Amino acid sequence: MSSAYPSNSLWLNNYISLNIKDEISRIPGIGDVALLGGADYAMRIWINPDQLASLNMTVNEVISAIKEQNVQVSSGALGDSPIEPSQMFRYAIQTTGRLSTVEDFKEIIIRSTGDGEQVKLKDVATVEMGAENYASTGQFNGQAAALMAIYQLSDANGLKIAEACYAKLEELSKNFPEDLAYEFNYDTTKFINASIAEVWETLVIAVILVILVTFLFLQDWRSTLIPTVAIPVSLIGTFAFMAVVGYSINLITLFGLILAIGIVVDDAIVVIENINRLMAEEGLDPKTAAIKSMEQVTGPVIATTAVLLAMFVPVCFLSGITGEMYRQFGITISVAVTLSSINALTLSPALSALILKPIEHGQKRQKIFLFRWFDAFFERITVWYSATVARLVKRAFVVLLCYAALLGLTVQIYRTLPTGFVPDEDMGAFFINIQLPDGTAIPRTQAVVDKVIATIKNFEGIESIATNTGFSILTGTAASNNAMVICSLKPWEQRKSKELKQSAIMQKIHHAVSGIPDAVIMPFAPPAIPGIGSTGGFSFVVQDKSGTHPDEMQEEVNKLVAAANKTPAISNAFSTFRANIPQIFLEINREKALKMGVSLKNINSALQGLMGYSYINDFNKFGKVYKVEIQALSRYRGGVESLINLHVPNTHGEMVPLGTIADISERFVPQYLNRYNMYSAVTINGSPAPGYSTGQAMTAMENLADELLPPNMKYDWTDMSFQERLAAGQIGMIMALALLFIYLFLVAQYESWMIPMAVLLSVPIAFFGSLLSLKLLNIDNNIYTQVGFILLFGVACKTAILIVEFAKIQHEQAGMSTIEAAIFAAKLRFRAVLMTAISFILGTFPLVIASGAGAASRNSLGTAIFGGMMIAAIFGTLLIPGFYVAVQRTLEKFSRKG
Repeated sequence: MSSAYPSNSLWLNNYISLNIKDEISRIPGIGDVALLGGADYAMRIWINPDQLASLNMTVNEVISAIKEQNVQVSSGALGDSPIEPSQMFRYAIQTTGRLSTVEDFKEIIIRSTGDGEQVKLKDVATVEMGAENYASTGQFNGQAAALMAIYQLSDANGLKIAEACYAKLEELSKNFPEDLAYEFNYDTTKFINASIAEVWETLVIAVILVILVTFLFLQDWRSTLIPTVAIPVSLIGTFAFMAVVGYSINLITLFGLILAIGIVVDDAIVVIENINRLMAEEGLDPKTAAIKSMEQVTGPVIATTAVLLAMFVPVCFLSGITGEMYRQFGITISVAVTLSSINALTLSPALSALILKPIEHGQKRQKIFLFRWFDAFFERITVWYSATVARLVKRAFVVLLCYAALLGLTVQIYRTLPTGFVPDEDMGAFFINIQLPDGTAIPRTQAVVDKVIATIKNFEGIESIATNTGFSILTGTAASNNAMVICSLKPWEQRKSKELKQSAIMQKIHHAVSGIPDAVIMPFAPPAIPGIGSTGGFSFVVQDKSGTHPDEMQEEVNKLVAAANKTPAISNAFSTFRANIPQIFLEINREKALKMGVSLKNINSALQGLMGYSYINDFNKFGKVYKVEIQALSRYRGGVESLINLHVPNTHGEMVPLGTIADISERFVPQYLNRYNMYSAVTINGSPAPGYSTGQAMTAMENLADELLPPNMKYDWTDMSFQERLAAGQIGMIMALALLFIYLFLVAQYESWMIPMAVLLSVPIAFFGSLLSLKLLNIDNNIYTQVGFILLFGVACKTAILIVEFAKIQHEQAGMSTIEAAIFAAKLRFRAVLMTAISFILGTFPLVIASGAGAASRNSLGTAIFGGMMIAAIFGTLLIPGFYVAVQRTLEKFSRKG
């Protein structure tokens, strides 16, 4: 939040501290409220060293006088117990203790002589109500401002907190002075709210598409109503479960619900499609058809549901951020699918018996042109499908050979697919870090900040600009040569063109400010997951494991950064570490000082009280406690000459210039020293170049580090990059465990170690389609696509079960040959399989074409599933009967040998 417009930024900062900060802090869920770009009030004693020297006075005398005359005392009371029995009243004694006004401090007596002459504080110093420190300044849209950062507790709901903050500030603003206004410059919940709104829209579109597909296939509103009922039943039940376990409605759970839309109708579609088939082919009434249908499809419905549940079992035991995302997604889908299965086994047949109209055997209903055209088209597809399956099952060897080639291609695509953790999103805001040469003072830094604001303020798409001079957002440290800029962009619906996307605006700004001299100006995106690091891109840590001098570390890091910026996969690599910050080193000649009667204590007191600032004690104002601080006037702290001419008293009452007892030299030291895992460390930030993923950029950095860093320096990852490496090591295990759990369940279901292979062989086909679609659309393999992979495995198995289960029954119970059973099952279940596949595909299609806030995540998830299911629906349904034939023949061959 930024508050702007008054010219006095000190007053502004303290107005917020006194009237707003505490009110915001009391909102439930708020963890901390920090004020940036300003400081609390302080009673500043600006000493005139020349005046002190002329009066032969020391800083210690001034400090002692202030401590003596500005003190909080307990004066006692009259009539306090124990007292005489005759005492009837008690009176508290009050006396002047702590001072509270500038005039009070000016009148402090520093020295008094016997003839009545007095030296007061106002005689040797300028006294004012100033700031506790002047390390940073804030601006909003180029005007003086105080910036307030609000942080939530880790378990708090950010959306509720933001809503409460908006309401509280609106309430408080009614009492603001006329020239005071407030703005929210950087609000992470805007992205969340916009993303959730987009996801809700996607959810509604998915529901409509699924209902339309169901109606197109069933061609009867009564039949369409039955699977449609599964949607609200599953959604309401899932919301209730989420409330019980404490899950919020967030992007992950909403993604789960969107994908569940296409799944929850599947079981009901299988039931109602089979009931309609029995009514049409055998002339059964709705009730009898429902009973017979449940005898046929109960097993497949339970099996397909259990497969999806088994698939998410290993996901629930993962730890860390990845585990939490997988867990919420998996549990959301699992609950929705379980409820839809219960609905399909209970409510769907009951509704069918109640609302469906009987179909006389051989009777044909009058249909509109669209339905007649669709039926004719579907009949041709069914005939072609049946003929193709009949040819393929008789050539199982050719099928398996083609399948082996597909496996090889799948592995190759997977190995070459770029990796990432989460997609780079248009967050609606970005940061700019400004770094000037080492040792630059605040006024010079502020001048560069003003140039940056003047350059970018009129860029299309930018809504507001907040700055904090004297602070580095990358290191979290105060530094006079650093500044941060927060650029808030206009709402996403006003920035639909590519030129107004966050990344495009950042590139334009980077080009525009690159010509500003004497500064390194680097725009960067906020982290995709707020709270994990301070930047997007990657965060690479160089560790010194042998006590290397900072200068050597700086040299090695500079080499690595230079090489990184020449690497095609890496863009804008930089490090804020500086080992050569200029410092003035004062070496006291102790022997000479002692000979001249100058104590080290007096030297240190003079340095701290005049060159630095010394905290003396406190005073009370506006119901709060503020500091009293002493420091020399600014003109006496401007250069080395001021230090040389600093006077220090000796034991003879004389004032000795510091330059006569000290040698002054310039040294260069690190601005700060970081440690990572107990080792001295330097962080390198950067971004993947256009067309590359963070995984590729990270691999390139590792290769460069292996080549360039000396043996005594190692590297590691931090922030989002650390999470990406951690997740990369888990995905293989997750997919393997998911397939293992599916396989073990199917083994128990079919009481066979071989038959489940006919189901599992369909998974690589869907996986190939998913990887191919990601490759074609240049989407990296990130955590959202990986979630899509896991779900895709279950849905592919679910489709295969519908065919394999019926083929197994026809072979074992109806006495058909393996080939006949496979062809019959494929033809019998083709309509149901295609209905469920298309409903799921169209349910995910809105994710593929999503735009706006959070679109990259939705695109990643939707593309992975959409592409996989498309290939699975086209090729998987053709090959699954062949898989069954190959597996069943192998099983029978080994059975005969046994």
